[in-house]
Amino acid sequence: MRTSDHSMPRRDFLKVVAAAGFGSLLPAAAETLAPKIPKRPFGKTGVEVPILSLGGMFDIPNNQLILRRCLDWGVTYWDTADCYEGGRSEPGFGRFFEKNPASRKDVFLVTKSCARDIPGMTQLLTRSLERMKTDYIDLYFLHGIGSIDDVTPDMKAWVSNRKKEGKIRFFGFSTHRHMEDCLEGAARLGWIDGIMFSYNFRLMHKDGMKRAVDACEQAGIGLTAMKTQGGGSVKADSEKERALAGRFLETGFTPEQAKLKAVWANPQIACICSQMPNTRILNANIAAALDRTTLDTAEMEALERYARDTASDYCTGCANLCGAAARGAPISDAMRCLMYYRHYSDPVLARAEFARIAPALQLGAASRAAAEAACPNHLPIGALVDEARRLLG
Repeated sequence: MRTSDHSMPRRDFLKVVAAAGFGSLLPAAAETLAPKIPKRPFGKTGVEVPILSLGGMFDIPNNQLILRRCLDWGVTYWDTADCYEGGRSEPGFGRFFEKNPASRKDVFLVTKSCARDIPGMTQLLTRSLERMKTDYIDLYFLHGIGSIDDVTPDMKAWVSNRKKEGKIRFFGFSTHRHMEDCLEGAARLGWIDGIMFSYNFRLMHKDGMKRAVDACEQAGIGLTAMKTQGGGSVKADSEKERALAGRFLETGFTPEQAKLKAVWANPQIACICSQMPNTRILNANIAAALDRTTLDTAEMEALERYARDTASDYCTGCANLCGAAARGAPISDAMRCLMYYRHYSDPVLARAEFARIAPALQLGAASRAAAEAACPNHLPIGALVDEARRLLG
């Protein structure tokens, strides 16, 4: 039986969505009627964040209205990085804060350093502050680590000094690879405030992921989920996916909304970060966040069964297995590039990321066979690498 912990009655919720036109959100005169996205505690920071966050990996400078609508609905956790959109994302946020300075206090602002050394991090933090027209960053991430060893001992002192200066409030990292090891390592460190990591209906049931999330909760680390749609590198559409979509559409959710709800079902996850470059996606995600109906057991089982049936379409980021078998080749990064191309429909990002890793992606016949044998999901790695070169090279 489906249960609900609505923040507002479903009838009223549907009226609000109807008033929004589901294509433009609320008109200005009706903005005071807009309910706010629910919030959850972010680890031990003492801060509550909305359960839906805006990912800034799109053309922020030319989509300023999205930022205003996010504020209207309480989507006030904004995420970016110094490298997003070729360095244009941060200045886009800065343009908004420059024109709307009072809004800065309402936003939980997150950005990331692509540098791994102290001088580089200092330089990029200074540039991020300048670009975004702000005196401080709420949460500063080390971007895309693949090992907890990337968080070096000297960073602890650097973080402490930046906090004392008031330039950052909290510190952590994002990760797409070896997520379980990175999360458990962060819990052992004892000074990480927040982590953003790949987490979805495919990954959440794995024993290693459950242990890692539990460890972070016990350590008081705030957790933000990304890649929550679980899009794979092999197929952008399939008969099984269409069947799943039909099941959820009959219950009143899109499959994308159902996948968000599956993640929100875990109270250990404070927030979902979603790239929402247009009002269609923004509206759909806001609707899912406001309507607090939970998925019932049968719906959760349908997602879990779909994950099992399509496991060979999805790279879980266990790069140590295929990478070690292929002498360190960045195979999981190539799979992520294909995911950006197919499921994000972002060929520019996919090609930029692939150009960065392509020189190291040298696979002979023996390495291909070894990588495929090591993959627990049995991905056709050789064929996928060839396809990545053809599509993205």
